[in-house]
Amino acid sequence: MRRRDFLKGILATTCYSLLNHNGIANTNTQGKTNVIVIMSDEHNPMYSSVYGHPFVQTPNMERMAKNGVVFENAYCPSPLCLPSRSAFMSGLYPHENQCYSNSTLLLDEFPGYGEVLAKQGVYSVHIGKADVYKNIEEMNFKEVIRGWNRDKPGDTYISRKPLAIRENIEKRETKWGPRSDAHYNDQIIIDSAIDWLKQKGVSLSQPFVMAVNILVPHFPLYAPPELWELYNGKGDLPRYGVEQPTAHHPYSADLRAHFKTDTYSTRDIIGLRQGYYACVTLVDQLIGKLLDTLEKTGLIENTVVISTSDHGEMLGKFGMWWKCSLLEDASRVPMIAMGPGFEKGKRVYAPVTLHDLQASLFKAVGVERPSYWHGEPLQDIQYQGPNRFVFTEYHGHGTRGSAFMVRKGEWKLIWNSDAPHQLFNLHEDPHELNNLFTDESNAPSIYHELKDYLYSICDPVAETERAEAKIQKQLEIIKKSYS
Repeated sequence: MRRRDFLKGILATTCYSLLNHNGIANTNTQGKTNVIVIMSDEHNPMYSSVYGHPFVQTPNMERMAKNGVVFENAYCPSPLCLPSRSAFMSGLYPHENQCYSNSTLLLDEFPGYGEVLAKQGVYSVHIGKADVYKNIEEMNFKEVIRGWNRDKPGDTYISRKPLAIRENIEKRETKWGPRSDAHYNDQIIIDSAIDWLKQKGVSLSQPFVMAVNILVPHFPLYAPPELWELYNGKGDLPRYGVEQPTAHHPYSADLRAHFKTDTYSTRDIIGLRQGYYACVTLVDQLIGKLLDTLEKTGLIENTVVISTSDHGEMLGKFGMWWKCSLLEDASRVPMIAMGPGFEKGKRVYAPVTLHDLQASLFKAVGVERPSYWHGEPLQDIQYQGPNRFVFTEYHGHGTRGSAFMVRKGEWKLIWNSDAPHQLFNLHEDPHELNNLFTDESNAPSIYHELKDYLYSICDPVAETERAEAKIQKQLEIIKKSYS
């Protein structure tokens, strides 16, 4: 039996066991708790005031932090849209659901959290971007509003051997500046969520879980004129550039070559960064609109609100842009949770991932979650210390091979299949400037502890080979059908 069939069988059995003998979900709507997840796209948490940035203004994220918990060290399952969102949707690691890149070819079908919640009497709602392994309209949420799916074949520049170099990408660095229609669709997404809360959310007798997905601050980095002006003179250059040793790592060089970023002008770099600051503040304003609605409707009293993103953004650090790296700027995400079950004004240093966030949805509404899905509820993790293991991985475009990351406490290992491994002490070296790995024979004991944990999850050599085999099959279809 193939792994995907085995997993589907487990989930079918699990879902059946969650129903009573009449096929009616066992739910208790008295004292019900709701959940809203606000997921932005490509938000590096270090660019927000709540995570310590000196001038990027995010007062509504601070508002959430005052009334909830800030998770200081939150990670995505994979620093790329479709793999990260698919992992969050399915509860599985990318090497398990085999969503390796933004290609939509040869993807398997797995039940998602919206279906599992709905089968237990929770009203599950998805609004906005999906970008997962199956069309969101077919994933058995109770309701889908303005769902966005990636068309076939998706990304076609997925070759790693040889490394694909993107064509017609040279003008991406010029797409910044003030525009009156910037991120207009995100305004519509938020307004749709607000309308739903006012018209349906206030009257539902059953608990609801709503995922609100916006694209900002994903490139292009255009911003509303008033927000662009807010950061006039604030556009700057990255503190750490291509002169740093980390920029010389083969995977870092691969990404610069893949995206042709070495030719970016100083003017464009400054403009892109100013645009990003403005877009982050726009994210914050959209969060504020939802919070205001929850307060006006009274839903704030029994609703968990969690703000996060699907991955981060390098924003020119080491000459790298966008995501596709397990370095902190690309793999970290904001995560702030407030509402029933969360303390107020607390900061938690235990590392967490989007799988933990997904587990929190089930904890909040009080229903069962498939036992083989990954993650632990944030409600429980908020009381744990920093020495917790987390795992993430990358198999997508822009690098010559796969990479796997394990973090525990202040230590972080990046196991690279086709380049030297990287070991960082994030307490002493938060910007990942000093790779402490030389070779296995001289590696400190923490390296072996992190490596052992990695191998307890998967064999990285075998999973790299499996990923490459699927990528080659996808490339064959692209060549035959989409060239």
